[in-house]
Amino acid sequence: MKYFLPALALSLLCVSCANTASDSKEIAKQKITNQDTAPGSLPRNIIMVIGDGMGPAYTSAYRYFSDNPDTSEIEETVFDRHLVGSSSTYPARVSGYITDSAASATALATGVKTYNNAVGIDVSKKEVQTVLEWAKLQGKKTGVVVTSQINHATPASYLAHNEHRYNYNEIADSYIDNGIKADLYFGGGWKYFIRDDRNLVNEFKQAGFHYIDDYAGLSNIPPEKPVLGLFANSGLPWALDDVNNNQLTTMTKAALTKLESEQGFFLLVEGSKVDWAGHSNDIAAAMAEMDDLAKTVEYLETYVAKHPDTLVVITADHSTGGLALGKWTGYSDKKVKSKYLWQPQFIRKMNMSPEAISKKIASEVLSIDEISALLTFDITPEEYTLLNNAKLESKIAESNYNKLPRSARTLKYPPKGYTLILKSIKKIIDKKTNTGWGSISSSASHNPVDVQVFSFGSKSDIFRGFQDNTDIAKKIFTLLGKQSSTVK
Repeated sequence: MKYFLPALALSLLCVSCANTASDSKEIAKQKITNQDTAPGSLPRNIIMVIGDGMGPAYTSAYRYFSDNPDTSEIEETVFDRHLVGSSSTYPARVSGYITDSAASATALATGVKTYNNAVGIDVSKKEVQTVLEWAKLQGKKTGVVVTSQINHATPASYLAHNEHRYNYNEIADSYIDNGIKADLYFGGGWKYFIRDDRNLVNEFKQAGFHYIDDYAGLSNIPPEKPVLGLFANSGLPWALDDVNNNQLTTMTKAALTKLESEQGFFLLVEGSKVDWAGHSNDIAAAMAEMDDLAKTVEYLETYVAKHPDTLVVITADHSTGGLALGKWTGYSDKKVKSKYLWQPQFIRKMNMSPEAISKKIASEVLSIDEISALLTFDITPEEYTLLNNAKLESKIAESNYNKLPRSARTLKYPPKGYTLILKSIKKIIDKKTNTGWGSISSSASHNPVDVQVFSFGSKSDIFRGFQDNTDIAKKIFTLLGKQSSTVK
């Protein structure tokens, strides 16, 4: 069924200019008339936010994870405040019903369905224009802020055109060879941009870019230069482990300051590692990544309050892992009058990722109390034994693998001294929180479920209701002044 764009004079949610999340949550509930009321006027700034892998179960889980248990109310989150619709995510027919990040990001960036693994091309491998490229042609500043490497599937789908997402070096090279398309790049990627065969960082510098490789540099960016910021070898550390637990928020704040201009800007922001946590079946890491993403969106509320000619659109490319809140049924907690439980209190205080904790257990001799302190909840003697056995088995597996001839070492992810410890820690956390995952594979799969769409600011109402992921790109193209896109 076909629909046409409604009139572009719509209302927005106005939020306080206060920088605190509490003020933002209170004032954001108040609706006022859109300041940008000129007939046919378009947003000056567009911010596209993608929670990679962030299906509906993740935003629900985050609501309960961030809930204040000392109140009778379940507090709403920033996602609850701005839910406007939903989106289908399926790829081109040749790839079936379940998308990968590349095909979905290409749909969100171009309005065109493609096959899984494709970046910025259609099923015929023909390049298709992205909303970021079009915005640049209109004189707007452009940028990408991600917690993966900046040549990963999602940012690459906005910046590049390649037949396979895993051609990481080719994609990185194209950021120079095919013309520089952004004024700002923040994320990871040293291994792809500083290589033996080519140093792309130096090439960006020669093109006039300012380069930074630590978060401290975000506060001292020259106003007259475009900027490349790479902060890790590939993806950034887990939010739980990083020197800055709100890495995405910090990068986004710096990006907005840098990109502000009379012509406006288009900015892609991705919470990349929600998906990575889903693949790893790691609910603790997932909630920390969701918290960073939520705080980023809360900051965007305050930004839109000050810049009402800005549009923010938030969605996911797909859902990952078949996350289930409440795996086992039974009266396992006598304090709770229900046989249906999900217990996020066990992970609310964690300040290290399960991966970091497993590495520490692998390298040190720790008592049951010391491991409990690392996890921030008490483990049982049986769980302590489980971890010690996993430690021994991990070391044996790593040793046996390393003894194999190089030609026989074919595993994509070779065993490491902490591998089985990590698996056991996640099993313990899942049992205590009552979390389930819907995949039996070692790397939990994507799901074909529809994802949520959130939006606020100038012209945000056009994203209301059900739509396909390609429609999101088509609507953004229209808001960028490109009239040839047909909106479903």
